[in-house]
This record gives sequence, C-alpha cells and structure tokens, in this order.
Amino acid sequence: MFYTTDSNRHGMAHDPFKAIVSPRPIGWIGTKGTDGSRNLSPYSFFNIVSDQPKIVMFSSSGRKHSLKNAEETGVFTASLVSRHLVDRMNASSAAVEYGVDEFLLAGLTPKAGDVVDAPYVAEAYAALECRVTQIIQPHGVDGQPSASIMVFGEVVGIHISEEIIRDGRIDMQLARPVARMGYMDYADGGTDVFQLKRPST
Repeated sequence: MFYTTDSNRHGMAHDPFKAIVSPRPIGWIGTKGTDGSRNLSPYSFFNIVSDQPKIVMFSSSGRKHSLKNAEETGVFTASLVSRHLVDRMNASSAAVEYGVDEFLLAGLTPKAGDVVDAPYVAEAYAALECRVTQIIQPHGVDGQPSASIMVFGEVVGIHISEEIIRDGRIDMQLARPVARMGYMDYADGGTDVFQLKRPST
C-alpha cells in the first residue's frame, strides 16, 4: 500500500505512522515548577541526539507541564522506564491539573538531582540530569508550526544502579527498558537481546 500524508488515506482502523517509527524509548521527564511543585510525565517522543556533548530531547505535544517547567527553570531529568516500573509509569501519565504531584500519584519516590534542581525517580535503574540548551517548535514544509515543541537538554549528571551493571556494562536483560510501539503496544527491550558487529569495510 501507499498513501500521501496530505490525504492520510491509509484505510486502516488507526493511523499507522507511530507504529512504523518504533520502538521508541520513553523519557520519564521529571521537573520542578517555580512554585516548588513536582511533575513527572512519560514521553515516547524522546531520544538521544548527540554524544559529544551528551544531548537528549523530548517533544511535548502542546504546551504541557513538563515543557512549562523546563522552560522556566532550565532543567529537567529523564528516568529510565524498566519493566518493573511500567504500571507506575502509566499512572504518572494521567492528565491532572498543574501542581498535582505525579510522583505521589504513582507511588514513586522523588529524589532531588545532584546537579540540577529537578527530581528523578529513585526506583529507576538509571536517570539523566539535564540542562536545557534549546527549545524549538519545528515547522512543516508549508512553513506552519508543528503542534509539538522540542526540548533539548545537555546531560550533566548520570545515575546508574549497581543492580544492572555486569562486567563493566549495563546488562539490558537486567535493565529491561520499556519502549513504546504503535497504538497501545509496548515492548520489553530486555527479552530478546542480541549483538551485531558492524562490518569493518
């Protein structure tokens, strides 16, 4: 099948676009408001975009609380969503009023960052502390702004639990990172781990 996205006539029950661009890592974004309130929300529009310097990005569909806080304070955290935390991650995605603490809502322990003034999930096997470097609203080919806003942050601190380190590496079968697939589907990244070596020529 083929269809153009201006018509979006795919003929399927649900738009397949996000199912094609998968699996997508989940950035569990922790922020703190200028009023001192804590916020925690999962974003499947999230990824690493640079290694030197270390930069990650999450994209907010509309002006959500994580974006507001990151914009105003200049910092955020990203906690790893592992299989044992998936239900609490889902609970933290509830649409609640600004100022409601999703850490408490999901039964999670907020831990203050060592470098940035933003909380991360203490139960997570890994977390990144980030300083905002850019906030961008991308445009389409027609020049019109997207409904989504991208927040880039340089990673200035990294937490890793000793529980998932084996032989000097993070063991993915222990970490079991959860990824978003299409629709309501998720995947456990620790269940089918295999290695490939790039060709030398």
